[in-house]
Amino acid sequence: MEQVQFDLDVSNSALPVDEVVSCIEKMTGFTCVRVIKSGQDLEVFVEGSVQDFVSQELPFGVTCAAAIGKHTARITYDPSVIGARDLLSKLSATLTSPESCSKVSKDTAHFRRMLLITILSVVLTIPVLVLAWAPLPEYPIVYGSISLALATVIQIAVAGPFYPNALKSLIYARMIEVDLLIVLSTSAAYVYSVIAFAYEVNHTPLATGEFFETSTLLVTLIMAGRTVSTYSRRKAMKTISIESLRASKALLFHPESNEIEEIDARLLQYGDRFKLLPDMKVVTDGIVETGETELDESMITGEPIPVSKFKGSTVIAGSVNSFGTIVVKLTRLPGENFISDISNMLEKANFIKPKVQDVANRFASYFTPFILIITLLVFVIWIAIGKTIRHESTATAAISAMTYAISALIVSCPCAIGLAVPMVVVVAGGVAAKHGVIFKSASAIEIARKVTHVVFDKTGTLTQGKFSVVREVYTVEKGLLPDSMAMGLMSNSKHPVASAIAAHLKRKGNTAAKVDDTISLAGKGMEGTWNEHVVRAGNPQWLNLENLPVVQDLFSSGLTVLCLCLDNDPLAIFGLEDSLRPDATEVITRLQRRNISISLLSGDNHAAVHSLARRLNLPDSHVRAQCSPADKQHYVRALLDSPKHTVLFCGDGTNDAVALAQASIGLHMSEGTDVASNAADAVLLRPALSGILVLMDLSAAFHRRVCFNFFWAFVYNVFAILLAGGAFRAACGGDRDAVALE
Repeated sequence: MEQVQFDLDVSNSALPVDEVVSCIEKMTGFTCVRVIKSGQDLEVFVEGSVQDFVSQELPFGVTCAAAIGKHTARITYDPSVIGARDLLSKLSATLTSPESCSKVSKDTAHFRRMLLITILSVVLTIPVLVLAWAPLPEYPIVYGSISLALATVIQIAVAGPFYPNALKSLIYARMIEVDLLIVLSTSAAYVYSVIAFAYEVNHTPLATGEFFETSTLLVTLIMAGRTVSTYSRRKAMKTISIESLRASKALLFHPESNEIEEIDARLLQYGDRFKLLPDMKVVTDGIVETGETELDESMITGEPIPVSKFKGSTVIAGSVNSFGTIVVKLTRLPGENFISDISNMLEKANFIKPKVQDVANRFASYFTPFILIITLLVFVIWIAIGKTIRHESTATAAISAMTYAISALIVSCPCAIGLAVPMVVVVAGGVAAKHGVIFKSASAIEIARKVTHVVFDKTGTLTQGKFSVVREVYTVEKGLLPDSMAMGLMSNSKHPVASAIAAHLKRKGNTAAKVDDTISLAGKGMEGTWNEHVVRAGNPQWLNLENLPVVQDLFSSGLTVLCLCLDNDPLAIFGLEDSLRPDATEVITRLQRRNISISLLSGDNHAAVHSLARRLNLPDSHVRAQCSPADKQHYVRALLDSPKHTVLFCGDGTNDAVALAQASIGLHMSEGTDVASNAADAVLLRPALSGILVLMDLSAAFHRRVCFNFFWAFVYNVFAILLAGGAFRAACGGDRDAVALE
């Protein structure tokens, strides 16, 4: 199913949105639906007039209502204002079935319609072919009447939609598209056959009689080709769809009565709790409130080992419960959870357009006018052959020339050129998703095969980002004050070092002190106010404590160091260690075998960074420590100064965003459910660096397949046009039926 998306700036639009939508539908023939990006959507079934339904005064919290069918409407609402169940209770409508909302189901419905039309065309075409080619008794008027009736039905019911599409493209877009070729060729064959049959009925037959089999067979073959193309696209879309991970039902838990109620998952709203029984899929993202179990999260991590879940653990939509029963408080609605994030990214990936697609589109735009010129030349050449070599009458030569011209017109295929790239993008996106890689930009899939430098962030990328506190030194009396201030400052931080220290102190039984006005400073640390005093936690260089003997001692041990200060006076110093990702050494070794240079950048101290570099056999010249976000950007930019360098930067944190954007390809190492809010060109869904190799290999396969598709499209069109145009037929021979089959 064809689909186009575009943004409309309402503030700068001279026309109301409804008029813009109506104008677009008139010009393109597409069904145009207004989509609001913010909020949640519900698709509902309306018994009465859907237009009256969407124009009525809707409940507070509804931002948009649009008709998407004769009896269906899409309602966009703000879930923080009104919940789905509360909204539905105020409307005279019911939810549509979950299957009807599925993109794959819509593609399947479109394919079935195409298949039914093709079958109808085949059923109507077969009798015409039999009457034209079978050795039957001579009843030309009867056979012609039957063929005329069947061919007319095909020309109106099957080929009819080609006419408005061709005219709209020609009038509004001023483009000559493939539909125009179909219209010209089939119409020419049909109209001539009607005229020839009229002469036959008038007992003054033309030298070349009607050939309804040509127009009917052409339409049938075109529909068969489009049906196969639709099936291929549907199959490709199905391979990348993750809708099977969605749970359609939820067990709503009522804590007041301890009762459960089965509801449609789309009716969940903020504040709800749902129960998860053994072997059930997690409906949406949330936090475990009661119970313990193990979940299969292999769809995210790729690891088959179940993950233990207990009170306070996060659960991710699509994962499967093993044996226990838990109650989960939802944190994200089904329309905005992990599965939705991935689904939206996959859908956007299908719309990315590599630079090579521009070349294909430009070539295809010139191809159709070129074919019209070739068709005219074929017509003129065969008239000349008929008159000068075959010594035919003008009428006979014109009919023979028209048959060859129609054949040349219809066998040409600009679609093969236009689809050479987008179909490969769809398939490559599906294969990448199966290996835990999501493309977010065209450049990622197009140039990853050319990567010459891979630059890694350290924490959370080469290492697992799961720090543990192994040393803690207090410069004041060890007690409640430093620990409580550290917890108050860092308990809400998402930085792996800060969260590790906060968790460590919490396990020791400390409580967080009240620290106000906390801010995070990228590449430095955190700062806040405690009892009108400034409290800071961060790297020793930022706090000017790197020369303290205790800090130097921790550095020499290869530990990551964080210092806590109150008004510039050190209170505590923590030493943490991180573990290397299991596949880091293997991936770097394989990259180096491909003659790819590896660099390591980190905001951590020199000792910790160089210690890791030695374990990975990286030269000191390619290692940088104590890097700020700007330092990482400058390093990447320096590599890009050479036009021959293609740089891939792989990072995981907010402080890597600038470098991710600067690099030729920014690759984000995703952890948990935060997969969309980054500036990367591609995302690794699984905590495995092998996705880098997958990205490069897929890019190489993408390039090979696109080149093959272009070559095949060129060879097919050249050979088919020459064959259909009669280039391989002797100029002195050939009967009418043989010519018609060209």
